[in-house]
Amino acid sequence: VQLVESGGGLEQPGGSLRLTCVASGFVFEFYDMSWVRQAPGKGFEWLSDIKHTGEASDYADSVRGRFTVSRDNGKSTLYLQMNSLKPDDTARYYCARNCVRRDGTVLCTYWGQGTQVTVSS
Repeated sequence: VQLVESGGGLEQPGGSLRLTCVASGFVFEFYDMSWVRQAPGKGFEWLSDIKHTGEASDYADSVRGRFTVSRDNGKSTLYLQMNSLKPDDTARYYCARNCVRRDGTVLCTYWGQGTQVTVSS
C-alpha cells in the first residue's frame, strides 16, 4: 500500500488549496478513505471520510462547509478541496486508509507521508 499526497504549500487566510493523494498497491475502488491532519504540537485530527462509492460520509466540525473530499476511482486518487483557509488550518495533511476514530483521536492502518499546509499572511 502506498499513499502519496501533494498540493500543500503556503496560502493566505481566505485562500484555497487542493490536496491530492495518489494510491497504489491495492484496489482503490474497494476502500473507504480518510483525510487526517496534525497541527504543530498537537495530536492527529480526523477531517473526513469518503466511502469507496464516492459518497462523503462526514466532516469534522472544524472543516465542515469549507472542505470537500472527493475521489476518482479510475485514477486511484483522493482529493481534498480546502476553501476559506484559516491560520488554524496550518498542519501536515495525510490521506489514510482503515481509520478508526476513538477517544478523540484517529487510528489508521495505512498513512501517506503527508503534505504541509501553512496558512499565514
